Amino acid sequence: MLFRSFVAATAIFAGSAAISETYVLDSSHTEVVFSWNHAGLTTQRGEWTSVSGEIDFDPADVAATAARVEIDANSLHSGFEALDVELKGEGFFDVESNPTITFTSTSAVQTGAQSMRLSGDLTVKGQTVPAVLDVNLVFQGEHPLGGFFDYYQGEWIGVEATSSLLRSEVGVGQFAPLTSDVVQLEISAEMRKGGWPE
Repeated sequence: MLFRSFVAATAIFAGSAAISETYVLDSSHTEVVFSWNHAGLTTQRGEWTSVSGEIDFDPADVAATAARVEIDANSLHSGFEALDVELKGEGFFDVESNPTITFTSTSAVQTGAQSMRLSGDLTVKGQTVPAVLDVNLVFQGEHPLGGFFDYYQGEWIGVEATSSLLRSEVGVGQFAPLTSDVVQLEISAEMRKGGWPE
């Protein structure tokens, strides 16, 4: 997720001890979008707007990457209020009884110079299933806005990730497969090394 190519990492870290850095999600610039096919007619989308988490990463040891992400299930937003109420209800996410969705990584494999596959445990509605994220690093370095706003100072990374899952496996399978059981996930996130001072 957060890495250079093996060659670059070797050149930079040769002869030095491995150092894992923690990158903290900027919740105001992180999107988790989900989409599904509606009865064969259209593709519908929604998102969760409240996401927090962090990733430990050492470019010299990509396999040791560790990610922890938490989503406020009640922050679901589809752009249509009646649908939001339905999706938050007992027939789908039941957010009153299950307020959070979590992902905790269990392994990481480098798949390219700036890509990796992150596997882990996804917990939705109290049910935990394996999940895989295909992640691309799209930016690493000083934030371009750091010279204008203190908030953006320091080292940042930007990532894009995709995944898919069967919603019936996590207790939200109502009307499947008429309305697609397969849900696509698209994640776009900005993260700051070390987070922010309290």
